[in-house]
Amino acid sequence: MSKKKVSEQDQFESVENALSRTEHYIEQNQKSLTIIVIAIIVIVGGYLGYQRFVVSPKEKEAQSQMWMAEQYFARDSFNLALYGDGNYLGFLDIVDEYSITKSANLANYYIGISYLHLGQYEQAIEYLKAFESDDKMVAPIAYGAIGDAYMELGNTDEALLFYNKAVEKSKNEFTAPVYLMKVGFAHELNEDFNKALEAYQTIKKEFPESAEGRQIDKYIARVETLMNN
Repeated sequence: MSKKKVSEQDQFESVENALSRTEHYIEQNQKSLTIIVIAIIVIVGGYLGYQRFVVSPKEKEAQSQMWMAEQYFARDSFNLALYGDGNYLGFLDIVDEYSITKSANLANYYIGISYLHLGQYEQAIEYLKAFESDDKMVAPIAYGAIGDAYMELGNTDEALLFYNKAVEKSKNEFTAPVYLMKVGFAHELNEDFNKALEAYQTIKKEFPESAEGRQIDKYIARVETLMNN
């Protein structure tokens, strides 16, 4: 018999043995495997049913309720946006009653920004940190608002942490220079003029046509003066 035929026979026997072992395992563990399969079906079916019959109706209801709060927010009527008007729920109620929904997550953002405008900075931080988003515009604003709240509380180190997160999340020319400017201001307050200059020079180099970029030379000159004193 040639070596090729022997090799092919060996491979066939190896596959046959593996199949036999698999069949033996299934026979020995049939009950356990059946339970596992049933459990997977129950979990997947339960999840899909929960999403369809619980989450989806709640989402529609939350969106309907939140509409008026969003209108109040747009008008800067932050107390009405937060607490409602007696006919429609406020954002705080949306978070409490519809916590499983995306609307409740968005409500955390509105609540945080509302509290920031009302001067309640610790509450603003709490709700903004609870908000989750990968949106290229909203996510940087949320991080930047947390930074603003920390600045108002006199905590420049934490403010810088969140301003830098806002810059990292900013993949556009609208929010990036805004938060780079805030980074520069915060470093100036800490008298870390080298890092302030670095932030301002980044604006000048990467965002020269932005509103911040068009006036950045005076901030660069100011920091350079402070560094030479």
